[in-house]
Amino acid sequence: MDDLIQEFIAETRETLEPLAGEIVAWEAEPNDRARLDAIFRFVHTVKGSCGFLDLPRLARLSHAAEDVLAQVRDGKRVPDTALVSAVLAIVDRIGELVEAIDAGIALDDAPEDLLIAALEEDAAPVSATPQAVTHRTASRTVRLNVDLLDRMMNGMSEMVLARNELARRLRDEAVVEPRVEAALERLSLTVADMRDTVTRTRMQKIDALFSALPRIVRDTAAGLGKAVTLHIDGADVELDREMIEMMRDPLVHIVRNAIDHGIETPAARAAAGKRETGRLHISARQSGNQVLVEIIDDGQGIDTDRLVAKAVQSGLIGEREAAAMPPQARLELIFSPGVTSRDSVTDISGRGVGMDVVRANIEHIGGRVALDNRPGQGLTISIQMPLTLSILPTIVLGAGAQRFAIARQAIEEIVTIRSDTVRIDRVGGASVAAVRGQRMPLVSLGLLLGFGEGEARLLAIVSVRDGRFALAFDAVLDTEELVVRPAAPAVMATGLYAGQTLPDSGLPMLLLDAAGIATAAGLRFVPEAIDDTVAAEVMPPVRALLFDDLDGRRRAVPLAVVDRVETVGVDAIRETAGRLRLVTGGAIIPLHACGSLGTRANTAVLRLTDGAVEIGYVIAEAIEIVALPAEIAPARGGGFVAGVAMIDGAPVEVIDAHALFAGEGNGVAHSPICLLHCDGSGWMEVFLKPALEASGYRCVAALAPGETPAVTLAMEEAALAATPAPVVRLRRDRLPSGAAPSVYRYDRAALIAAIAERTGAAA
Repeated sequence: MDDLIQEFIAETRETLEPLAGEIVAWEAEPNDRARLDAIFRFVHTVKGSCGFLDLPRLARLSHAAEDVLAQVRDGKRVPDTALVSAVLAIVDRIGELVEAIDAGIALDDAPEDLLIAALEEDAAPVSATPQAVTHRTASRTVRLNVDLLDRMMNGMSEMVLARNELARRLRDEAVVEPRVEAALERLSLTVADMRDTVTRTRMQKIDALFSALPRIVRDTAAGLGKAVTLHIDGADVELDREMIEMMRDPLVHIVRNAIDHGIETPAARAAAGKRETGRLHISARQSGNQVLVEIIDDGQGIDTDRLVAKAVQSGLIGEREAAAMPPQARLELIFSPGVTSRDSVTDISGRGVGMDVVRANIEHIGGRVALDNRPGQGLTISIQMPLTLSILPTIVLGAGAQRFAIARQAIEEIVTIRSDTVRIDRVGGASVAAVRGQRMPLVSLGLLLGFGEGEARLLAIVSVRDGRFALAFDAVLDTEELVVRPAAPAVMATGLYAGQTLPDSGLPMLLLDAAGIATAAGLRFVPEAIDDTVAAEVMPPVRALLFDDLDGRRRAVPLAVVDRVETVGVDAIRETAGRLRLVTGGAIIPLHACGSLGTRANTAVLRLTDGAVEIGYVIAEAIEIVALPAEIAPARGGGFVAGVAMIDGAPVEVIDAHALFAGEGNGVAHSPICLLHCDGSGWMEVFLKPALEASGYRCVAALAPGETPAVTLAMEEAALAATPAPVVRLRRDRLPSGAAPSVYRYDRAALIAAIAERTGAAA
């Protein structure tokens, strides 16, 4: 009998949560006969089982609900709000009694008479108070004990190791019996199939996670006096059963927060020009070995100013640090312990406990949380998590003679160091990688683990909670889905590893911890706190590159204008047209230098850019990246030095980036276009084009798709078709001979003035 009761409890649990959602949906569509029949079948089944198992209280409740639902099916009752609430209350009580039976405790039967009485036609409605989430010990039995599945998975791993060992021994034999080889091949296929089968037995539709949400949304919104509609997509996506259990509480907390904090009251929504009924959209979709769950509401979003004020009030951050925080960091404060945007405590929120635990729980199962805040329009919370806890997709990396695994979800991409889109710079004692213009700190896996730098040829762009970094390693050896187990305590204590795994090779391998690597390498992704002794009204600190100049002085240049630091041969530096220039990569770049290059064969060059123009600055050595103080003593007499700052107790000259770039022009891509109507003589290409480009214009004989000229230049006698730009006519004689206005082709000042006048008029 005990086995039958346990089976009844398991069946009832599986049905109860989706049933609550079906009842709520039935309330919205009373004519949906299919839902009504499904609800009726459940209470009928419970009634029949209770009679056989001798559970009279459950039988009495289910019988009363069955009678009322039968009347609705026969058209004798209308499923109004009072009736639906009474049925929901009966279903809740059935769930409480089932849990009490499982736990072996007794419940008072007094409320059951009231619940049955509420089913009567003119009875007082059941009080609709928001239900707290029932916290029970997660059942690890869904027809089959999960521990047994774990043992089966471990056994499958051992079978793989034994198969590989047998294969290695056969390879060492000079002659192998063909029948033995065929048997091994058959065994390999069977083991692979069994491993996949065991993995799939752990999977369950994510609908088991979503099924309770309609009831939670209904009760929470009713308790707050709000109207909310719920839309769910992707309920057929499959997820590990244990993942579903671990995601249940975080998802419920996020949903309740969206209704309480995000979605406004009907009056407030109407005043803001929105529909009075709020919308909550929850979706799930699978992407590779990941599942993405999105919770989207159309409420008011997160008020980051209020959030920062609360964080300052609670002492989490200082006022100066708060003023310097970028927008994303201000938004991330929602995950800080003790921070809430509520002024008062309610049954749902206001205690500052919740979102920090939500993120911790999600990250504990290898997931990540991202926020997309739209002030006044809503908030999107994206949860990315692996499909299963038992099998982890990994990439096997080589560093020196060692092999390591790293979770595939932590790696955004892998690039070749020798690629044209990748550049490695040394800034002081640190390395920085620039991938397609995006700079990030660089960590050498071999150096970090003590193997030496080796022949690192690849970079993995690794994403952790607070940012990204580039991990240099030697080779990608394989991609495998591995069973991860804890490593020895001494190994785990290093903070570099997340566990150990047994790949198909049979050689134990350590799993790298991406966040632990960032911590061990000393990477910091958060903005530095500002000293509270600095004056109250200052801008966020400017970061600058500190360097020794050719003249022996220590200077600093704002880091925002530094594209990279590179070493060049002195023979690539030439003095032409009255100034130093660097010839590199087929381009000629103007250079600034504050001293002699001496006899050195190579020198360091800062490649500076304002986004349109690029110039170089020859230096002796880059030192480090520093934060400039708020107070800088201004320089006198102009020049390229803006002032002097005290850094580490020593005066440092700060470069005036504006002065460096002044007079360099707009850059080719952003210069006004002069369309030359060439006559075949070559004069415009040879004589006119260099003169105009020296004055900051770009000359073309034909327009590229999408280009528009600022002015068209043609000889006086040339016949022109319709042109989209003003025309400047050039004459060969010094004095005009025709009636049409023209400019003498060698009068440079008049020519530039005419072009500027036409360009200004067109603008």
